[in-house]
Amino acid sequence: MNSVSKTVLSLGLVASLFGCDQSGVGSSQMPLSKEQPDEHGFSPASSFTKEHQASVIDELPFEDTEDFEQSNRGFIAKIPGLQVKNQQGRVIWDTQAYEFIGSSVDETDAPASVNPSLWRQAKLNNLHGLYHISENIYQVRGFDLANMTIIQGQTGWIVVDPLTTAETAKVALDFVNEKLGERPVSAILFTHSHIDHFGGALGIVSNDELAQRPIPIVAPAGFMEEATSENVVAGMAMGRRSMFMYGKRLPKSERGHIGSGLGKEPAFGSFGIFEPNLTISEPTETHVIDGVDFEFQVVSGSEAPSEFTFYIPKYKAWCGAEMVSRTMHNLYTLRGAKVRDALKWSGYINDAIEYAEKSDLYFGSHHWPIWKSDKIINFLKAQRDTYKYIHDQSVRMLNAGLTPEEIAETLTLPPSLAKNFSNRGYYGTVKHNAKAIYQGYMGWFNGNPAYLDPLPHTVSAEKYIVLMGGADQVLSNAQKSFDQGEYRWVAELLNHLVFAEPDNQAARTLLANTYDQLGYQAESGPWRDVYLTGAYELRHGAPEVGVDIAMMKGVLREAPVENFFISMASRLIGPDAFDEDYKINITFTDLNENYVLWIENAVLHHQKADVAGDANATLKVTHELFLNMAIGEAGIKDTLFSDDLEVDGSKLDLVNFFRLFDKPKGIFNIVEP
Repeated sequence: MNSVSKTVLSLGLVASLFGCDQSGVGSSQMPLSKEQPDEHGFSPASSFTKEHQASVIDELPFEDTEDFEQSNRGFIAKIPGLQVKNQQGRVIWDTQAYEFIGSSVDETDAPASVNPSLWRQAKLNNLHGLYHISENIYQVRGFDLANMTIIQGQTGWIVVDPLTTAETAKVALDFVNEKLGERPVSAILFTHSHIDHFGGALGIVSNDELAQRPIPIVAPAGFMEEATSENVVAGMAMGRRSMFMYGKRLPKSERGHIGSGLGKEPAFGSFGIFEPNLTISEPTETHVIDGVDFEFQVVSGSEAPSEFTFYIPKYKAWCGAEMVSRTMHNLYTLRGAKVRDALKWSGYINDAIEYAEKSDLYFGSHHWPIWKSDKIINFLKAQRDTYKYIHDQSVRMLNAGLTPEEIAETLTLPPSLAKNFSNRGYYGTVKHNAKAIYQGYMGWFNGNPAYLDPLPHTVSAEKYIVLMGGADQVLSNAQKSFDQGEYRWVAELLNHLVFAEPDNQAARTLLANTYDQLGYQAESGPWRDVYLTGAYELRHGAPEVGVDIAMMKGVLREAPVENFFISMASRLIGPDAFDEDYKINITFTDLNENYVLWIENAVLHHQKADVAGDANATLKVTHELFLNMAIGEAGIKDTLFSDDLEVDGSKLDLVNFFRLFDKPKGIFNIVEP
C-alpha cells in the first residue's frame, strides 16, 4: 500500500447512513395536529409524557445560559440554509431540515414530544458557522456531525479533523478561505480513528496536490489499522442496528429525529483517508508543525482505540479531541461495539488536567469551546468523575450480587455531576454505561441458572401468551397499563405478544404508541431514535434494502489482506461445510503474495505461504479484482471463466468453494421475529 490518499469506508457508520429505506427521511412539512398522529403514524405525547417533561424543567438548571454564550462566542459568519450535495445531486447535509428546532435560549418552548433537556442540546447543536476561538485558531461547526478546526501556521492552514465526507469538508474549507483569505493546507491532524474525523480528507487536498507538495499527515499510532478495519467482521449487524441508533428512517420533526446529542447526524458522501507520515506513538510527544509547537498526549483506548489530544503552548489552547465532549459519552455503543475502558478513560482525563491548568481555551472534536483555565479544569474533573463514578459504583454493586438491570435501575450520579449539562446522557447514558461496566467484567451471564440456557424468545413468547390467558387478555392488560403510563412494562408485555403473533395489528399499534412515549421522554438522542425507529418499523415494516456488501470495498482494499480472510471465515455457512475439505491458493499477482485457504472441521483457515501443491485450485488475480468478486461487483462464474484472471486446477471446485459463503443483506428484523 502506498502513502498517497486511499478511499475507505467505515462499515458500521456507512451502513447507518446507507442501505436503508429512505421513505421516512426528511423534514415533516404537513401541519401537525397536537392530538392526532402525524403522517408517519407517530402519536401525540400523552399526559404522562407531558408530566415527565415538566419534571425535567423543574429538575435541571435551565436558567444557566453559559453554554449558549460560549457556543455563540467568536461567531464570524454562516451559510444561511446550508445544504451540501454529492456528485449525484442528492442532499447529504441539510441544516434547513432542523430549522424547526431553532437555537434560542428559551427552555419553555420544547414540544411535549421532546425531552426539554435533549431539546436544549439540539438547539445548541443547531448553531453553525465559522468561529474565531483564539489567536489564529478557528472552528467550522455544524457542517457535519463533527467540528473541523483550522489553525493558522506559518505557511498555511493546519486542518484538524476534516469532517466525514469530501463534500462537507470542501464546503467548510471553501467557506474558511472565503471569509479569512485563501491559504494552502499545510498539515492535517487526524485526532482519532472514527470516520467523522478523517473521512473528508479528499475534500481539503487532492492526491495530485500531495504528490506535488507533501505535507505532514499526523495521527496516533494504530490509526490506519483501526480506521480501515473497524466493524469489518460484525459490520452488517452493526449497520442494521445503526439505523436504529441514528434514526436514519425517521422524519426530522418534533415527533421524529432531532439530533444525536453528539451533533445532528452523520453525513454520507465520498469518504477518503490519507496514510499518516507522522505517527504519535509515545505517551507524550512534542513536534513543530508548520512553525507551531504541538504537545501530543496519546489517549488510545478511551473514546477511540487510536486517539490523541494536543496542547499548543503559544496559544495556551488544549484540544481534547473526543476524549471529552459536552455530553456523557458511550462506554457501550447501542449499534454494537466492544466495551470501552471507563477506568482508563477517566485516568486519561485526569492526566489532561495538567494541560488545563495552563490553558485559556479548550476545544474539541464536537460541540463548543470553553474559555478560562478554572472552567476548563472544572469541566474535566466533572467528565473524569462521571466515568469513574459509574465504574466504581457499578463494580461495588456487582460485587454485592446485583445484576446489570438492578445496577442500571439503582445507579444515579451525585447532584454535583447530574446537574451539569455536559454530563447529561445526550449520547451515552448512566443506565447503559453501567451495564457496559458489568459486561466488561462479568460478561453476559448474571449468575442466575434460569438465564443460563433460556428458551429462544420466539418460543418463550408463545408460552407466556398462553399462560397469561391468550392474546386478547394480554392486549387488554397492556392497554390498562398504557392508560396508567406504565410504558416500560407495556413494552415488555407487548414485545412477547408481537413475537408470538407478529401479525397481530392491535398489538403492533399499541406497542408502537408505547415506543413513541418512551422515545419522547428519552434524554438521550440515540435512545429516542431507537424507540422511535422501533415504532416506525412496527407501522411500516423493516427496510427493503440493507447494507450492500460492495460498500465494504474501501475498507477491504485498505485493510490488511489477513483481515479480509478473517471476515470471509465468519461468512462460511458452517452446516454446508461439514463434509468439505477444499484447499485453495489465492495468488495476488500485483502484491506478489500467496495465501493458502483451507476448510477443516467446517472452519476456514488461511495462511500466507508458498503455493500449496495439493490445492484443489489456484486463483491468480489482482487484489482489486478479487475484492470485486468477493463483494459481488464481478460475478463469480463469469469472472472465473473469463480471460481476466488465471485458474490452475479445478474451476468447478473453485466455484463450489465460493458457494459456501453467506451473503448477508443487513435487513433482518429487530422489533419482530
